[in-house]
This record gives sequence, C-alpha cells and structure tokens, in this order.
Amino acid sequence: MIHFSRSLTRLLGELKKLPGVGDKTALRLAFHLLKSPDNLTALAESLLEVKACVRFCSVCFGITEDDPCHLCTTERDGTTICVVEEPQDILAMERSHAFKGRYHVLHGALSPLNGITPGDLKIAELMQRLENSAIREVLIATNFTVEGEATALYLTRLIKPLSIRVTRLAHGIPLGSDLEFIDAATVQRAVEGRSEL
Repeated sequence: MIHFSRSLTRLLGELKKLPGVGDKTALRLAFHLLKSPDNLTALAESLLEVKACVRFCSVCFGITEDDPCHLCTTERDGTTICVVEEPQDILAMERSHAFKGRYHVLHGALSPLNGITPGDLKIAELMQRLENSAIREVLIATNFTVEGEATALYLTRLIKPLSIRVTRLAHGIPLGSDLEFIDAATVQRAVEGRSEL
C-alpha cells in the first residue's frame, strides 16, 4: 500500500467526498493540482469565496449571492411557480428556455424510508408563498422517481384546495430514442400521456 503525506491524504479524502469521485479520480485530480500550484491556489480561493458569498434565496431557496435572487427580482411571469427538488434543477429548466415563471426549490423529495418528511423540505414556505400571492398555476417538476412522484402527489393534495391549477412536467419517451430500447413503464406513461396532433 502506498503511503502519502498527511496533507495529500487529507486532500484525497476531501476529493473522494465529491459525487462520482473515487480513489483513482481523486488521485488524478490531486496530482493535476500539484503540478500547477497556481491552479491549486485559484481553486482554494474560489472555494473560500463560494463559502463566503453563496447562500439560498429567501424567496425561492435557489442558490444566489444576492438576496432575493435574480430570478425572483426580474420581470418574469409572477402567476406561475415551478417547484423543483434541488437548486441545480432550476438550471435545467432555464436551459430549455421553455419556462418563464418563478421557481421554488424544495431541497429534496419526500422519502419516509430515509426519514425525509414534509417538515424537512421547503413545503411550508411554498404554501405561504401560494397563500400570499396571485399565483394561478404551480408546475411540479420533481424527478420521475418514487420519491419525486410521492412529493408531486403530496403537493397536489395540498395545493388543489387553494383553487390553484396544478400541472406536472410531461414524461415519456426521450427525443431520438428507439422504442424497442425503452422500458415498459416509460412506454406506459407515454401512452397514458399521449396528446392529440
């Protein structure tokens, strides 16, 4: 077994905490950083800057340096809110250029088996936003997982009594896919959600 210095071992341990980074990738990244000390310094400084400056928006709970965030303060459709699980989901929605409303980040999805209940998510804050505004539609854009579907169903039951339209992202067969390689559940959802041409 190879023994590294204490500081390099610590760096490897911290890098392995990142998603998708195992032993080999951590080692490759560490040695790349050691080859160019300027890059190492720039990375360390940027991490400290992010720690000091980035926070959650007090309105939508997305990531921002300014509170409220840019998406909450610019001219957007204030009658529609898109509910997502994580802040990075906002980026996916914005890349599509299809949604022009505001956002609300739950910071997770319901998962009773993992101990994640409504109190652990930003659901109470969402309900407060809905009760104190002119929102007419809530687009639920949680992931298409068991937890995401459970969260969507839970939110629908909470929001419907407020006489607010609740919609869900469409799902089915991805563009460019071959039908023969799509799993049965996805095909079933696509058939159930078919639309008229």
